[in-house]
Amino acid sequence: MNDHAPEEARGWHTIRRVAPYLWPEGDPSARLRVVIALVALVLSKVATVTTPFFFREAVDLLAPEAEAARETWLLLAGPVGLVVAYGVMRLAGVGFAQLRDGVFASVGQRALRAIARETFVHIHDLSLRFHITRRTGGLSRIIERGVKGVDFLLRFLLFSIVPLILELALVAAILFAVFDVWYLVVVVVTVVLYVVFTFRVTEWRVAIRRRMNERDTDANQKAIDSLLNFETVKYFGAEGREARRYDRAMAGYERAAVQTQTSLAWLNVGQTFIITAGLVAVMAMAAKGVQAGSLTVGDFVMVNAYMIQITMPLGFLGTVYREIRQSLVDMGAMFGLLDQPAEVVDRPGARPLRVTDGRIVFRDVAFAYEAERGILDGFDLVVEPGETVAVVGPSGSGKSTIGRLLFRFYDVQRGAITIDGQDIRDVTQESLRAAIGVVPQDTVLFNDTIYYNIAYGRDDATPEEVEAAARAASIHDFITSLPAGYDTVVGERGLKLSGGEKQRVGIARTILKNPPILLLDEATSALDTGTEGEIQDALRAMGRGRSVITIAHRLSTVVDADRIVVLEQGRIVESGSHTELLALGGRYARLWDRQRAGEDDTAARPPRPSPADGFAATGRDKDAEALEPEEIPRS
Repeated sequence: MNDHAPEEARGWHTIRRVAPYLWPEGDPSARLRVVIALVALVLSKVATVTTPFFFREAVDLLAPEAEAARETWLLLAGPVGLVVAYGVMRLAGVGFAQLRDGVFASVGQRALRAIARETFVHIHDLSLRFHITRRTGGLSRIIERGVKGVDFLLRFLLFSIVPLILELALVAAILFAVFDVWYLVVVVVTVVLYVVFTFRVTEWRVAIRRRMNERDTDANQKAIDSLLNFETVKYFGAEGREARRYDRAMAGYERAAVQTQTSLAWLNVGQTFIITAGLVAVMAMAAKGVQAGSLTVGDFVMVNAYMIQITMPLGFLGTVYREIRQSLVDMGAMFGLLDQPAEVVDRPGARPLRVTDGRIVFRDVAFAYEAERGILDGFDLVVEPGETVAVVGPSGSGKSTIGRLLFRFYDVQRGAITIDGQDIRDVTQESLRAAIGVVPQDTVLFNDTIYYNIAYGRDDATPEEVEAAARAASIHDFITSLPAGYDTVVGERGLKLSGGEKQRVGIARTILKNPPILLLDEATSALDTGTEGEIQDALRAMGRGRSVITIAHRLSTVVDADRIVVLEQGRIVESGSHTELLALGGRYARLWDRQRAGEDDTAARPPRPSPADGFAATGRDKDAEALEPEEIPRS
């Protein structure tokens, strides 16, 4: 839907998007429930508009001249019988309304669940490019408000607006048939003025509410961003700075919220004036009719009952319309996510990847995240079955991009990537990613148990297989030493575990997946030297018999690779084993010498004092200073 289309058009477009969920194809039971709910809705309103008739007749029968004016069946029923009938009709009106709600509940909740699931699945289908440009906090708020908007629309549009329209139509018909046409005119004018006023003012308030939601989203994003970076905030003593940043965002929300409340007050005053004027006009006409003898006291009471009957839901209409209008805005944002196209999709007729040997070929690959900044250009690389190939190079040379392209987070813009002769664009993403195991630089864990995080590698894994994977990753003994063992909850993003422990869990997860192809994306660069050596042993064991691509930060971690390629400005400038590249005396040899010199210098230098027993110096900054800027091997 065009963002510049009129609000009304976008609103109707959103309603049409929801409608199929309420009349689901291939679900006759849900459709039957919808029909029953609609029938109950009509019966409820018929009973409601019939109720004042019995009240009128009961009042008139209590008058002295009633027997001469009333029909025989009314005289036989008597005032008490009519009061009982009045009560029965009131009960029927409420009963059918509750039947409608109860029958429709499962349809509405099922529709809500289907929309929420579709949105959740679609967000996972969107590209990495989309996710790295959106803030998770803002995204979660859009989904949350959108789903709540659907829930509100289902409940109030179907069970407030539609019943109100039906009730107004029935009351208008009764007033026209039983009383004078001017009663109908007054009621119609009152309703039209009320609706026009409410809609106009609400349109103005929607813009205010939208600003309030934007401020709310901004404040929520800042809060989540700060809490996710809790340790960084503490490192820099920035609690006050974060509080001021959050307070500034909340100040914007406060201003918009005050405008929302004050505008609501003006809306309520205007609505009350219009409704009261219409009620007074109709009641004055009825009072004059009673004085003239053309109407009975029962007629006066019935007119009053009808006016109260329609003004009560009209008073509620303002709130309902305002919330529906806001719900349509929130739902429009959510459906905007659903309309966001996935950048990487399976081609029609894509087949599952068949890995026979694990031979990986990058052929003349070109790729850029942005048109003006190329990353890979004419990149060629062959990884033979069972071979371990390490990719090293300076920051920005495209090392991590290789892994993202292989995993098909992005599609190449020129050239091709093949696995056993199959272009990865011609196979399903599910089968491609099932064949590749990844151990990233920073393993992020779910806020669940250690068992759950390891078992995430394969959905159908048995407890014995999970334990075997943990043993292979040399973390089983550590897990069993914990009070809760495998049921230990690791915390948000696994923060209750150390870096090495998280990496071992990630390795165990990948071992459990048992993929034929392995991608190690700087898997040990964030670890201390002792832990790095232990993790390297686990990684080497896991890589046996698999095709492995290692993206390296520290050259000392890839000396055992079958082949090392040096990447620079998107192209391979050197290739060979560690020994061959040192003998070549080129780019790799210079990087190696300078890294070794940095390590030796750090080892020879006495440790610098750490204020208040703070963090120990590692010398990594000196390593960086020892290299030319373009030669620092970091990604």
